[in-house]
Amino acid sequence: MTSRGRTDRLLPPTRVLLGLFAVLTALAVGALLVRAEHTAETFAWTIDPPATAAFLGGGYASGTVLVVLSLLGGSWARTRIPLVTILVFTALTLVATLVHLDRFHLAADGSLPRFAAWFWLAVYVVVPVGMAAALAVQERRALPPPRRRPLPAWLRALLAVEGLVLLGVGVALYLAPATAEVLWPWTLTPLTARAVGSWLAAYGFAAALLVRAGDLDLLRVPALAYAVLGVLQLMVAGRFAEDVRWQAPSAAGFLVMATAVAATGVAAFVATEPGRAPARETP
Repeated sequence: MTSRGRTDRLLPPTRVLLGLFAVLTALAVGALLVRAEHTAETFAWTIDPPATAAFLGGGYASGTVLVVLSLLGGSWARTRIPLVTILVFTALTLVATLVHLDRFHLAADGSLPRFAAWFWLAVYVVVPVGMAAALAVQERRALPPPRRRPLPAWLRALLAVEGLVLLGVGVALYLAPATAEVLWPWTLTPLTARAVGSWLAAYGFAAALLVRAGDLDLLRVPALAYAVLGVLQLMVAGRFAEDVRWQAPSAAGFLVMATAVAATGVAAFVATEPGRAPARETP
């Protein structure tokens, strides 16, 4: 803490909020990725086909990595972009929830899906507000972040291209769910198209923020979460191959993009190793 009261440390309310979100995302991983075929009995709404539930579960798994490692690092400079990513995702998910509230198990016969639906609604009302408040408070107390190591040109280009694709597809699915017939390799409903679009748009926006920041030291935690996202989506395509329209061009696009995300995440994580020489910009 400086004499002016500014700090790079995570404030206690931010830590509490991130810790809560880490627990919630871990629960979602169990409900969606592990038990993808059982959402009618155990989740806030019925997700069909199971490939969609597993895709969303993979998103939550990468989100868990993002939040837990940000918490362990304890630096606001390195947590700012992860928190903004979470804020974008939760805000988009809240709007999608309210638009499609009739699809949720709010009046289901079973107590577990009914509880899950009301719990989901409460979480996605509280978390975006809490994240926005935490962001505002931390920014008022934050030290100006020094730029330590510039992104190498190859990594900047990969993140820029992949971010544009993720953001473009995510926004299209979110605003016009019918485009899923062309853009997505398996069937999506309007609600699941917006749920998938929320994850894609959030990660695309995060890639844009990282490119804009241009600091390799801010990339280490997002890189690992990014790699987890890509690897798990490849596993989803294999596990639920019967749900995928393999003859559609979108299936090849999905595999190419998931592989690119996984490879870029691993390469970026290696490039951010503290012992490596500073990256050099090309002229």
